[in-house]
Parts: sequence; C-alpha cells; structure tokens
Amino acid sequence: MIGLLQRVTHAEVHIAGESVAAIGEGLLVLVGVERGDDAATAGRLLERLLGYRVFADAAGRMNRSLADTGGGLLLVPQFTLLADTRKGSRPGFSGGADAAEAQSRFAELEAAARSRHSPVAAGVFGADMQVSLCNDGPVTFWLQVPPREP
Repeated sequence: MIGLLQRVTHAEVHIAGESVAAIGEGLLVLVGVERGDDAATAGRLLERLLGYRVFADAAGRMNRSLADTGGGLLLVPQFTLLADTRKGSRPGFSGGADAAEAQSRFAELEAAARSRHSPVAAGVFGADMQVSLCNDGPVTFWLQVPPREP
C-alpha cells in the first residue's frame, strides 16, 4: 500500500463542483492499493501516517507527528500511484489491486483512521475528484508498506 503524504495548511476534495471533504492543517494522503494488500497492510500504513514526524517542533525541526499535533487527515484514493512507468509512453497498472479489493482496503484504512484520529476526511473511491491543497514547505513523502508475501 502506498501513501503519498503532503503536509498541508489546508486541502479539499470536490466532486461535481461540491466540496465532499476538507481539512485545515494536517496531512493530505493520496493512497494506492497494491495487489496482495490486506487489512494488516492498511493498519501498518495508518501507523506510519499517524506517527511520521513531518511537523516542526519548537526548534523548527521536523520532529512532531500528526498524532502529536492533532491536525487533519485527508485520505484520497489514487490508483495512478501504482503506475509502472519503466518503459514505453503509457503507464501500466498490473501491480494494482482490482477495483473491488482496492475499494475494500481503502475503506478499511479510512475506518481505522476514523477510530484512531480526529479529524479525518476522505475522498470517494472511483469518483472524478478535484483535489486542491496548499503544500506546506513543500513537504511530500512517499511511504510504502509492501504487501505480505503469500
């Protein structure tokens, strides 16, 4: 499971011109689900998202986590994170989970996040979303929790 996290001053998701999710300061996380990801993978990614130290402490060093700051968490499903771009001029997506599995894993991640943190907002799986944000820093990190081996 992949989480592309961005530290933001604010972020919002619109669908058909209507705001469906928004946060103030916190993390916007674009989420990609790989083949073989399961609830444990989603749980491990959530642990990393809540504990990853990307917010400044009193000395200005990135030493505080989302759990420390109580900032917002906006989860947005994005299958294009799984693109294989190693060759050719068109991305391949064979490493991604099928749509039903990916939707289930994203829902598990969102539910776990809501049970462990507040505020949490989320985009809509499969929807044509417009995401706006103000990246603070800019600070962007790629977190990947590999699927377990069968």
